[in-house]
Formats: sequence, C-alpha cells, structure tokens
Amino acid sequence: MNKVILHGRLGSDPELRQTPNGTAVAKFSLAVPDKLYPKDREKTYWAYIVAWKKTAEICAKYLTKGSEVIIEGRLTRSSWTKDGVKHSRDEIVAESMEFCGAGKKQAAEEEPDDLPF
Repeated sequence: MNKVILHGRLGSDPELRQTPNGTAVAKFSLAVPDKLYPKDREKTYWAYIVAWKKTAEICAKYLTKGSEVIIEGRLTRSSWTKDGVKHSRDEIVAESMEFCGAGKKQAAEEEPDDLPF
C-alpha cells in the first residue's frame, strides 16, 4: 500500500501552473515536525507536495506560506535533468487536503459546501 499522511506548515506559497493540455498543477513544500524528539531537539522534515486539478486550484487559492494543513496522498519519485545533471527527489501526490487553523475558517466562510475534500 502506498499511502502518506502528513501534518505540517507550508514552507512556500503554492506555485500554480497549467500543463500543455490545461490541467492545473500546484507545487509547494511542507515542513513536518518530528514530535518524537524532545522540544529542544525537535527535527523538521521537508516534504515536496504536488496537487492536481481542483485540489491544485484550491491549494493555490487558499494556502500561503505558513498555512497549517493535513495532506493525504501517495509517495512518488520525480526525476529531471538540468545542465546535463540528472536530479531526483521524493514527492507526495496530494489526493486530499484538510485545512487546519485560520485557513480552514476562511475557506469555510467562502465556499461552505463546494470543497471536494
């Protein structure tokens, strides 16, 4: 089973783009604290999130750097070549997203029944 659930804060504003065929895709980083460590030794892990279609549009509209969210998705690996050097990194493809904190209230006031997650 390939399932990932992360709770954290955005490290960057979502970057919304369109594929050549017009499909929305948003990318952003997520800071995920490791609560197993004592507060003075807490570690933060960085996850790279990719959202597609309506989820991408909602992320771009409502989320900003520092927003607290829960992301549920699947793990994938992205590869690309830049300046002749091959790069790769693990990413989470967001299948659902839940607002936490103030972002949740703002979204609920604007679109109470239209959110697809």
